Amino acid sequence: MISKSVEDTIEIGCRLGKKLRRGDCVALVGDLGAGKTVLTKGIAKGLGVKDSRYVNSPTFVIIKEYKGKIPLYHFDLYRLNKSSVIDGENFEEYFYGDGVTVIEWADKIRKLLPKEHVEVKLKALGESRRKIEIRKR
Repeated sequence: MISKSVEDTIEIGCRLGKKLRRGDCVALVGDLGAGKTVLTKGIAKGLGVKDSRYVNSPTFVIIKEYKGKIPLYHFDLYRLNKSSVIDGENFEEYFYGDGVTVIEWADKIRKLLPKEHVEVKLKALGESRRKIEIRKR
């Protein structure tokens, strides 16, 4: 599908968020500026996070947690160099926990992702247009 604006991307994320259930994992893949964080704001809105406009990239802390009807665990692995850096961490509690896990730059830890997850590929087609592909794995 094609998003023509930030608002479209948020709405697509919101629709996706409303379909997600506890324990679901969403793997976001795309270049810098492709809209991963904007889509996550929409997912948060769909999950009932009170003020989803404050959802932002957890680049410097790797993960942020947001309370909603279903909790959102938002990972940003942009600064991660190797998946071995997080092998020793207990990420399974998030991947298989009570909330929904959204992972930006998920291609960096593809081997660690749950076998079943939702993959979202985002690609910038211009300043405000984005191509968004969503598929269940």
